[in-house]
Amino acid sequence: MTHPQGHGRHDRILRAAAALLDRRRFLTVTGAAATLAFSTNMPVAGAAQAAEAVPGALTEYPFTLGVASGDPTPSGVVLWTRLAPRPYEPAPGNGLPEAARVPVQWEIARDDRFRRVVLRGIATAHPEFNHAVHVDAQGLAPDRVYYYRFRAGPWISPPGRTRTAPAPGSLPYEMRLAAVSCQAYHDGYFTALGHLADEDVDAVFHLGDYLYEYAVGATGGARAYTDRTLPPWFAKETVTLEDYRLRYALYKSDPDLQAAHAAFPWFVTWDDHETENNYAGGSDESGGPGDEFLVRRAAAYRAYWENQPLRLPQLPQGPDMTLYRRFHYGRLAQFDILDTRQYRTDQAYRGRWHPPGPESQDPARTITGATQERWLLDGFRNSHATWNVIPQQVVMSRRRSGTAAASPLSMDAWDGYPGSRDRVLAGAGAAGVENLLVLTGDVHVHYAMDIKADWDDPTSRTIGTELVTSSVTSGRDGSPRPSDWSAVMTANPHLRFYDGRRGYVTVRLDAEEARADFKTVDSVTTPGAALTTAASFVTEAGDPGLRET
Repeated sequence: MTHPQGHGRHDRILRAAAALLDRRRFLTVTGAAATLAFSTNMPVAGAAQAAEAVPGALTEYPFTLGVASGDPTPSGVVLWTRLAPRPYEPAPGNGLPEAARVPVQWEIARDDRFRRVVLRGIATAHPEFNHAVHVDAQGLAPDRVYYYRFRAGPWISPPGRTRTAPAPGSLPYEMRLAAVSCQAYHDGYFTALGHLADEDVDAVFHLGDYLYEYAVGATGGARAYTDRTLPPWFAKETVTLEDYRLRYALYKSDPDLQAAHAAFPWFVTWDDHETENNYAGGSDESGGPGDEFLVRRAAAYRAYWENQPLRLPQLPQGPDMTLYRRFHYGRLAQFDILDTRQYRTDQAYRGRWHPPGPESQDPARTITGATQERWLLDGFRNSHATWNVIPQQVVMSRRRSGTAAASPLSMDAWDGYPGSRDRVLAGAGAAGVENLLVLTGDVHVHYAMDIKADWDDPTSRTIGTELVTSSVTSGRDGSPRPSDWSAVMTANPHLRFYDGRRGYVTVRLDAEEARADFKTVDSVTTPGAALTTAASFVTEAGDPGLRET
């Protein structure tokens, strides 16, 4: 995939910013973050210069953040881990050899006791990458379950389980997936992810807000710890590269998140909070200086790549990162994973909920950027899949807040970019896409929505389905019927289901239908809540429209 437009322009902006920032200002964003932002390829070049750790230098257990796999293809998968003996401590002094490369052995087996090893090798945990390891393991058989683990020094990681995609051109009987989003550590326990680890799914799609930039206090916010005290550097908003790296360490130390990662391969994409709330392209939430925000964005993107099971093509170049990408599950499903943050036009009406108006309805506005939009429409035209699935961040269907003629809409969602939505839906129609399925996060509630040809006519043709998963924790406990439930259900007749509790969605795809099960937990502010299925819906292949079962 070619890099999207904007990289060269951003490099020039950052170099100019570097020349203007005085030493004191430079240190406020940290030398490390600024160096990464201003010197696009420096970490790759610098990685070869670090000395290798001497034997025996790793004296503490390093796999405190668990293991993960992701982006499976018919012949390969990405394996991930990060060495972090003392994950809550910044480097140096976090239990790793200072500025040293650490060799890490990895192996993949057909069985969970590793008696039938099929691949093994040695990767390097580079200090420039915060000692993260990304193994792009190739040569695997399609549509098979594998187990993997790592070894560093005398230490062995916990095992992980992963699965490759079916062979190209094959027609699998079914695929089972889960969609999750919005896991604010300070809003509660990741109980839903613990339940997810026990599901029978082939892959997990994380739809954004993997972490939040907001401060986490000494007792973990709503978790209200009494058995531990978090370090003071978590009690501030993430801005620098070190801030983001430490915040990922906090999140990834959670046992439920580790269990869900170890159980299945994940496909990830971000929303806003991995960087900053409601940012748009190169603009921050408050409209501050663009050069300063790009330095922050470079740090956030860098830490995101370091902490996710992503391939080298996703490695950021300064403040730019190509995260949108396409995967296939034989001829059953095509997945076009979107990035609706990095390339979007700034939100209309300062991002407030607002009725449709000239600013939001300007057809030149875009939520995907022109390059990604062309890529998506080309993918529709070339698709031979039964199901065309779009995992993405913000609600695509129209979502009115009330029944008034000029009811406000979210300017941060596709409602604030109706020209983009019209072009995407028209492109799907022109390409003959019959079974369009959109997976969405962001709003901390469960929605089941019919995508309509005419939002103002409830009887118009249904052209697809949108399944919106609630948050893992964001918004704290929630309730089955939020205070606006009646008004929102009445104002949006294409909305078939609305639940305000925490949880996730599982989806089963086959040649005949897609079945969605909305899973919920009643509480996240106390651990151990039970899982229930709040509702289930089916949409038939060739006949879009949700039917409750």
